[in-house]
Amino acid sequence: MPGPKPTPVEPDLHLPKTVDVVVIGGGIIGASTALELSERGASVLLCEKGQIAGEQSSRNWGWVRLGMRDPREIPLMVEALHLWQGLDQRTGRKTGYTRAGILFGASGKRSSGNLERWLRHVDGLQTGARLVAGGELDAMLPDTAADFDCALFMPQDGRAEPQWAAPAIAEAARDRGAVLMTNCAVRSVDLRDGRVSGVFTERGRVACNYVVLAGGAWSRLFAGNAGIDLPQLKVQNTVLRTSPVEGPETALWADEFAMRKRADGGYSIASGRENTVDIVPDSFRLGRQFLPAFKQEWRSLRFRLSGRWRTEAQQDQTWLPTDVTPFEKCRVLDPEPSSKVLRKAWAKARDAFPALEQAEIVQSWAGMIDVTPDAVPVISGVDEMAGMYIATGFSGHGFGIGPAAGRLMADLVAETTPCVDPAAFRLSRFTDGSIVRPDPGY
Repeated sequence: MPGPKPTPVEPDLHLPKTVDVVVIGGGIIGASTALELSERGASVLLCEKGQIAGEQSSRNWGWVRLGMRDPREIPLMVEALHLWQGLDQRTGRKTGYTRAGILFGASGKRSSGNLERWLRHVDGLQTGARLVAGGELDAMLPDTAADFDCALFMPQDGRAEPQWAAPAIAEAARDRGAVLMTNCAVRSVDLRDGRVSGVFTERGRVACNYVVLAGGAWSRLFAGNAGIDLPQLKVQNTVLRTSPVEGPETALWADEFAMRKRADGGYSIASGRENTVDIVPDSFRLGRQFLPAFKQEWRSLRFRLSGRWRTEAQQDQTWLPTDVTPFEKCRVLDPEPSSKVLRKAWAKARDAFPALEQAEIVQSWAGMIDVTPDAVPVISGVDEMAGMYIATGFSGHGFGIGPAAGRLMADLVAETTPCVDPAAFRLSRFTDGSIVRPDPGY
């Protein structure tokens, strides 16, 4: 089955010769950054090697969640929840955002204890977060056979449509003056005396003072050619969607499956835990840095040796601005979904919600998630390269937090007071002696 089809975004016709900022990557992070900067009066060029939201930004679950986030992300996600509420009006387009709540189910003392420990991170934030059980939980999940001891209920959390959201934000950025170029890869950064002076695209050079790299799973490759060490690997996640069927409005996460209602009346369903990790050359180059994460998540990661090894082993690691780059050779990263993961998640979801027996699987897809050693994104300037900024490594949490990540990145580029403390997201944490590992209670 083909992957999801984001709302088409027609490119502008002419590549500008000069702008203030070039944003590399047309996912929700890049689009949100472009919108924020354009609203502040900056001239912006958004360059996407393929199509807007062609990769993970249209392939994720569509959750807009504060619940069960790494505590370092919580302040930024609180900002994101405020932004999502007004995003349709701000963009003048539908994003599908609905605040319908999310339930995180728990079975057993260990699982329930994890929810209780996480709940302390939002004390005083007036989120309405609470543990529910018994009759209250049954009322939230009518006609279910799922057997949870309790669940964490996040009433402020919600959902949006990944195929709509990033295109809507990108078009809104164009409304404010940004130039959108699709099928236009940025090949490299042009440096003068250690400072950004422009970029080389496949269609020519563009002068600029600032570059924001928001390339998702491609960010490490681009950064490496620029001489920037960005520790990032890729993890594959598989999703299916169903035909319309009656079921809960509140999204649900469990170990075996996760599901949320779609605007078309069906459900997006995925495994709650299981992800696929292809063994590639970077697995060994970065193995030591990722070891704490691998140890913590070993139950949910399925390592495999596949064709990705050969693909990435043969991929150019460095190139000249005149060379055809890997970004032009692969416009859209479209991995094959895991049939095993699909079968297991679909079976568990139907066991829990018998009404799903009336639904059919109408589409499935996979996407590559950009992950960092501590599962926290990089939203940061590059200390040794003035004018260069990076927003990547969102580790599967990027869709919901995207509008706020764009705001924070715009704050950093514009050198205004940041909307939240950016220290946890600095690139230098990987080299300054900081302890880098996922939050153990996450």
